[in-house]
Amino acid sequence: MNKIFRMGWVFICHDSEIPNAGDFVRRNVGREPVFAIRSRDGEISVIVNRCAHRGNIICQEDKGNRKALVCQYHGWAYDTKGALVDVPYPGGFTGDFSCHGLERLPLVDSYQGFVFASFNENAPPLLDHLGRATELIDRAVEMSPVGRIRLSGGWVQHRFNCNWKMLPENDTDGYHVNFVHPSFAQAIRSNYDEAVLDDEEGLKSLAKDWGNGHTELFFSPSYTRPLEWFGCAEGRHPSYTKALLAAYGEEKGGRILKDGPPHAVIFPNLFLGEMNIVRFEPVAPGICLHVHTPMYLEGVEDDVNKRILRQSEGALGPTAFLLADDCVIAERAQRALQGKGRWLDLSRGAEREVVAGDGVISSHLTDETPNRGFWRHYRNVMHPGAPTSGAIAVA
Repeated sequence: MNKIFRMGWVFICHDSEIPNAGDFVRRNVGREPVFAIRSRDGEISVIVNRCAHRGNIICQEDKGNRKALVCQYHGWAYDTKGALVDVPYPGGFTGDFSCHGLERLPLVDSYQGFVFASFNENAPPLLDHLGRATELIDRAVEMSPVGRIRLSGGWVQHRFNCNWKMLPENDTDGYHVNFVHPSFAQAIRSNYDEAVLDDEEGLKSLAKDWGNGHTELFFSPSYTRPLEWFGCAEGRHPSYTKALLAAYGEEKGGRILKDGPPHAVIFPNLFLGEMNIVRFEPVAPGICLHVHTPMYLEGVEDDVNKRILRQSEGALGPTAFLLADDCVIAERAQRALQGKGRWLDLSRGAEREVVAGDGVISSHLTDETPNRGFWRHYRNVMHPGAPTSGAIAVA
């Protein structure tokens, strides 16, 4: 919790969730309750959700709008940047209370509207943390013809009785699809058909390690026509197609329409789940939360975002095909690993990886390249100076 979630960069929210002055959303950084709030000057602050007087929660609602932040326990009031502005019955206090503001996280930055924060004022710049994975976020927002996404659909929360690290490990694991999700592929035509219905030699999709713990399942090579990733015929959404081609040109717009969105994890807690945005939240060593929302697009007609919502419900909703399967598998693994520690094998495909000129490592869809990438970075964060190559030993 300290080395990864307090000392590193953590995804907090998207700026579309707090568009107006006074808008706030509650979040957690590891197990620390915080909230992101936009002040009158437009600045977004991430503030520890704890009164400076007696430690009570300031914001109880998951989201809302506040002109001021008032603790309901003793009425201490703060402005939207956390500065103390009023103390009821001040005669009982002595000394200067101007320093008794709310604790603000010292580093808050954003990329393409995705807001990240850190408790560590000496953390490297956000762009250093994201590294080459900025391309993954770019690909997500470029699904919109105006380059903007909107997270306004509400968040659905699922509790997993497993360690939080099993979520990023599983979400970019291409080896399990054929065995965990066959009923989904048999019932619905989707971009996962290739992984389930094809043999090993016929798989065109790739597993990727982008560095810094960021990983991806790259499905685009398996698509044969535009909008196949959207589960519909090429001409189903003509206005969307026209808008993308007009915005990005025939070549790039055509590539976006064919390649579709990324399926990638941004270390440690953000999952770009194609047309969904997911947060991973640790609760306890054996409990975590998977929290998702549909990734709506700005600059498109309503039928496009309605289809995104329906897909989100079908893949990740309470009665969805995919998430319940993954939850069962993760919880089984947690139970199996609670006994005496044993070594795990993460060697699949290590001998057939290809390193591109930009350093991104690619391999077969079913190879454990993303798992190795995640655990190498985890090891480097937990044990700075440890060897950066060689076998990954997970006890």
